[in-house]
Amino acid sequence: MPTKQNDRIVETPTEARSAEPGPSVLALLTISTIAAAFTLAIIWFLFFRT
Repeated sequence: MPTKQNDRIVETPTEARSAEPGPSVLALLTISTIAAAFTLAIIWFLFFRT
């Protein structure tokens, strides 16, 4: 449990690392997945379409 000492919040290293990933992680994964799919689609259209 975080404690307050001298107007500062003090946490153990385990508590400090256990934060939930924010919405930026979801946005990064979504954008990178869309970019990868778009890249693969371009490669397919350029080289493998008959």
